[in-house]
Amino acid sequence: MSSVADRPLVYLDHAATTPMRREAIEAMLPYLDQQYANPSGSHRFARQAREALDDAREVVAGVLGCPPGEIVFTAGGTESDNTAILGATHRHGGVPVCSAAEHHAVLHAVQHAGGIIVGVDRAGRIDLAQLDAALMAAEAAGGVSVVSAMAVNNEVGSVTDLAAVAAIVRARSPRAVLHTDAVQSASWIDLRRITPIVDLLSLSAHKFGGPKGVGVLRIRTGVTIDPLLIGGGQERELRSGTQNVAGAVAMAEALRLADVERASERVRLRGLRDRLLDRLLAELPDVMETVGREEKVAGSAHVCIRGIENEALLYLLDEAGVCASAASACAAGAMEPSHVLAAMGVDRSWSAGALRLSLGRATTLADVDRGADAVVAAVQRIRERMPA
Repeated sequence: MSSVADRPLVYLDHAATTPMRREAIEAMLPYLDQQYANPSGSHRFARQAREALDDAREVVAGVLGCPPGEIVFTAGGTESDNTAILGATHRHGGVPVCSAAEHHAVLHAVQHAGGIIVGVDRAGRIDLAQLDAALMAAEAAGGVSVVSAMAVNNEVGSVTDLAAVAAIVRARSPRAVLHTDAVQSASWIDLRRITPIVDLLSLSAHKFGGPKGVGVLRIRTGVTIDPLLIGGGQERELRSGTQNVAGAVAMAEALRLADVERASERVRLRGLRDRLLDRLLAELPDVMETVGREEKVAGSAHVCIRGIENEALLYLLDEAGVCASAASACAAGAMEPSHVLAAMGVDRSWSAGALRLSLGRATTLADVDRGADAVVAAVQRIRERMPA
């Protein structure tokens, strides 16, 4: 009889990171081995690296639906978010504004800059009435530099109506720039629908099958922000430092494939996600879908399980060979109640048992069924040990 260690892991944590696509690995290998020149050089070898970087920029721009000159390569989503918030605030003055359910890369940057945090609705999306009131007050007090609203929430998977956000921002704070953290969006939403709405957009390659350590900040033509990093003047002086050519090439290939496969993968994964949720709801009492299925992306199966602590649950799932999380991977070690769920008004008796199950390209029917089996068994085991 095989042990858990002998069986492949069930990976249900794609919101934290995705397995790197073989095509992306193959695309980047030559730039780690044979074509390793610095793209800022002037010799033939360097020009080849520059051409590869420019080609990657064109591919990314094509998926976003913007000119290549608007694409700035960064070291990932956190750097892109920080550059958007702090760069816009430093350049334009005023205060930054974001929702209380943003990723910490945005939330902490806004707090660091003395900005305004706006409440959210029951699905974790920025509250439009509160946003309107906050902008009106901020404009009266000195102005708004940037408004940031994430396209897809990284914990609960809810989708923000960015057009509605933009309408309020343009009406109340026409000089402010609008940023979206779209790090969780590329696998689920056609980015060409988002790009025209916002001025700044952040992506991170490892969320859609690319490598860790490379990302994008799209900056609309005519929008000015100050860089976080200065020195060599790379990326049109918006992000100094020798570019990660291999990472950019791999990211472009992963993004291109995600764009091609998006429609079919959404259908497939929605079916698997619904099967997973239906099983948990049918087989366990006191389980709540955190956000309605029509309000979130197809890969999100976030639930709250009343009366248990998710630290124990995650330990038992790990023992069973199932990879899951309670909240954002950046905060997973803290085991504190999720700031997203707190902002949504989820009671502590429910939020303590938050479980983020997230599906992706590698997820199979067998993964979903084995994952459901493990969650049900773990919850039952925890409840059996609880005092009556």
